[in-house]
Amino acid sequence: MIHQLAAVDKRAKISKNVIVEPFTTIAGDVEIGEGSWIGPNVTIMDGARIGKNCRIFPGTVISAIPQDLKFDGEDTQVIIGDETTIRECVTVNRGTKALGFTKIGKNCLIMATSHIAHDCVIGDHVIIVNGCGIAGHVEIGDYTVMGGLSAVHQFGKIGKHVMISGGTLVRKDIPPYVKVAREPMSYAGINSVGLRRRGFTNEKIFEIQKIYRAIFQMKMNVSQAISHIEKEMLPTAERDEILQFIQNSPRGIVKGYGTGKDSNS
Repeated sequence: MIHQLAAVDKRAKISKNVIVEPFTTIAGDVEIGEGSWIGPNVTIMDGARIGKNCRIFPGTVISAIPQDLKFDGEDTQVIIGDETTIRECVTVNRGTKALGFTKIGKNCLIMATSHIAHDCVIGDHVIIVNGCGIAGHVEIGDYTVMGGLSAVHQFGKIGKHVMISGGTLVRKDIPPYVKVAREPMSYAGINSVGLRRRGFTNEKIFEIQKIYRAIFQMKMNVSQAISHIEKEMLPTAERDEILQFIQNSPRGIVKGYGTGKDSNS
């Protein structure tokens, strides 16, 4: 299943039914799970751990050393979950000693020419559209969709079920379940369409809307809004997840559209 014109190091651990197309290069410290397809002209370097049934398209470079001047040759990895597709000319850099790995979850789609830098952790079922740039140490939650030509500042955090409009510059953290758009980036409502597609009930969606109304529309700063939510709304998994995300955001969260409020206040 390995084409004779591919250059595969004998030390690489290639599972059954893996197809490696011509002119692809695979280094020695690499593991590839069953059923994966590695297209032509792909480069997979030391430290790559690729799951089952993945598809990696031409021109992609997996596990190159970080573009970080502090990197000093440490032994680090890129981990890619099962069923993930990586399209043409994507670059995924391996981690530094700060975390030790860069991770992409299961069932993700990383579209053409996107870049994922060192020490990023990307959840499951994430879609990153063409031409996105994700700086080092970024965290992206499950089921997030990142529109084309968007960019995320280093150390940024993005919650689960987030929808990011194309061309957005993500300078602040984005809490779970919301949409963001415009320039500068602003809250644009909750991701109700995505939540319904994933089985959230109307009651649960209304609960999430009520929480974000308090944060972005009730003319309170974030600290006041959190206090109001804790007093007036019953604890639920979603409520607690949102509050914990905001309270643990050192960069501060996205601001509400047209409010002029600093979300760190």
